[in-house]
Amino acid sequence: MTPTPRTPQLALAEPFTLGALTLRNRLVATAHATAAVSDGAPTETDAAYWRRLARGGVGMVITGGTAVAPESTLPQRYLTEAWRPEIKDAVRRRAEAITDEGAVAVAQLVHLGRETLGAGTYYAPISAAAVRSPREGAAPHPLSTEEVRGVVDAFRISAANSVQAGFHGVELHAGHGYLLAQFLSRHTNTRDDEYGDRIALPAQVIDAIRTEIGELPIGVRVSVEPGEDSGLGLDDLTELLPRLCAASPFAYVNVTTGVRNTYVPGMATTRPPLLESVTRLRSAVALPLLVSQSFRSVADIERALDQGADLVGMARPFMADPDFARKVIAGDERSVRPCTGCNEGCRTFEPTGSCTVNPELGPPGAAARPAVPLLLTRPGGGSGPVVGGPVAVLGAGPGGMECALALARRGADVTVFDTARQAGGQARLASLAPHRPGWRKFVDYQREQLSDLGVRVLLGTSPGPDDLAAYAQIVLATGAEEESVSVPGGLRTLTSSDFLRRYADVVPDTPGVAVLDDGFGWWQGISAVESALAAGAREVTVITPGTGFATGLSPENRTQLMNRLTGAPLRVVAMSTVTSTTADGVRLRHVLDGRETLLAADVLVTVGERHPRRPDFSPAAHQTVRAVGDCVVPRRIAHAVAEGRAAAEALAARAARPL
Repeated sequence: MTPTPRTPQLALAEPFTLGALTLRNRLVATAHATAAVSDGAPTETDAAYWRRLARGGVGMVITGGTAVAPESTLPQRYLTEAWRPEIKDAVRRRAEAITDEGAVAVAQLVHLGRETLGAGTYYAPISAAAVRSPREGAAPHPLSTEEVRGVVDAFRISAANSVQAGFHGVELHAGHGYLLAQFLSRHTNTRDDEYGDRIALPAQVIDAIRTEIGELPIGVRVSVEPGEDSGLGLDDLTELLPRLCAASPFAYVNVTTGVRNTYVPGMATTRPPLLESVTRLRSAVALPLLVSQSFRSVADIERALDQGADLVGMARPFMADPDFARKVIAGDERSVRPCTGCNEGCRTFEPTGSCTVNPELGPPGAAARPAVPLLLTRPGGGSGPVVGGPVAVLGAGPGGMECALALARRGADVTVFDTARQAGGQARLASLAPHRPGWRKFVDYQREQLSDLGVRVLLGTSPGPDDLAAYAQIVLATGAEEESVSVPGGLRTLTSSDFLRRYADVVPDTPGVAVLDDGFGWWQGISAVESALAAGAREVTVITPGTGFATGLSPENRTQLMNRLTGAPLRVVAMSTVTSTTADGVRLRHVLDGRETLLAADVLVTVGERHPRRPDFSPAAHQTVRAVGDCVVPRRIAHAVAEGRAAAEALAARAARPL
């Protein structure tokens, strides 16, 4: 009898020894935070987040958002203030949440230096020298020699407090353009004292911390910064890291890329930026190597480990699915809820970080993202199926599929109907634009999970009353429609939705594209711009009644968009609208002074208001109908997913009630 071949053990599943510690696998949740911090102290919600993440099986958890000095905090005080001994109990709850679930806990310590994160800080920004950050309006205060020694002490005290609170070790943030990176960079460190040696400050910080925590691990996070004049390119790091390790030995190096507004890549980054540099990094450093940024697939993780990395780090994928490690180690990558890279909920902190695709991640005091499906009808009596019978979900977009998934996992008999011939709704439409593939990945995940659970998904189907008669519970997730903007004249005009579906065919015949945005600066108009450029438009002009272009995006998404558009034939006409068109252009009117001008164009793309779309049918007396997502009020995918899940939970709770 031929033995059944065994799947080879994944390298990512192997334990790893870090000093006296043993990590249960090679996966690391790299530093991030949800801002569930009050007055500088972690809250119970914070501890619950880390506990849930560690329970998912990750080997090591590095907590971020931990400042070492008052001048490195923000007015909202949602960074953990590690120098304060009075918050040790709160920090201890965070550490125990991680260690109780079997993961190694490391606290990352940071001083922002000249970077204010765009906040109106109470203190003057500081740095190695008076070199202005391109992200700030003024040059920082250059630290005196004595003040630099104060920074060393701040790191020492914060590390001691963190370890006394139960962390296994600390990581020094010397990347992303923050203070230690400012001393490492030849561009920002122009000093002529002892700290003009670029490794001097990090080395002194390591030595000072070592006096407090003994042989517990100290890691150093660095980032490859973009641009020839960054002062911290890959060449710089491969020269500096061996010097730093020789001068002041540390336990591991964590290498990533980018500075503020680029170090959290959006959807346009589809592969780990450092994947091709792992071999070079491995040859440059003899200590354990952790590589991170944009790792999401087992294939990329395994490749990094095969090329010499010891550990691979991720952050947002663990927010999207805290069971990422457990699932991939079990060989069940298919069931991982994927991070889309949308940089929406995880980068807003309103009031805490969330996740667009994970409705279980809620704000303080909530077990999940708050969501209330709209109850449209209640049963009015009569005969019909009883509660707990089959459920019909109308709409196979993110909200409808999320509802169906949650119901099927509870054992419900559920059928999904959609008039479209492809699943995905607005998410599928958004994924048609260049640089937006994350939505397709999420749609594919939901569709595959429904298939694995045996859920019937009937596409290209418009069910009538007879088709729905067997269902006592109906969930509407039928989305929204974009309104056509009425512009008189003879120029060819398309909605942004129609343009996304057809741009590859439209643009070759109409190379001069005008996009009339609605003034809110969201992805509909931006995707029209990028689609037109990708199809070879000769010139694209954005016309907006708002004050600028892409103003609705998060800083990360906007910065990365502008980097992509550098050199493109793109014009932006702000504070203007289109009053009419001619056969060869559009007539513009300035919204303030009313002055009119003409603009040549071959086609006009309009971004119109979206309106809820609901089927025109009257439910039977025995049917309860709920609505979720855009068919209630058009909003974001996060709302649709959360309301779809909430509708399923409401139905499950109703079915569980005794008759």
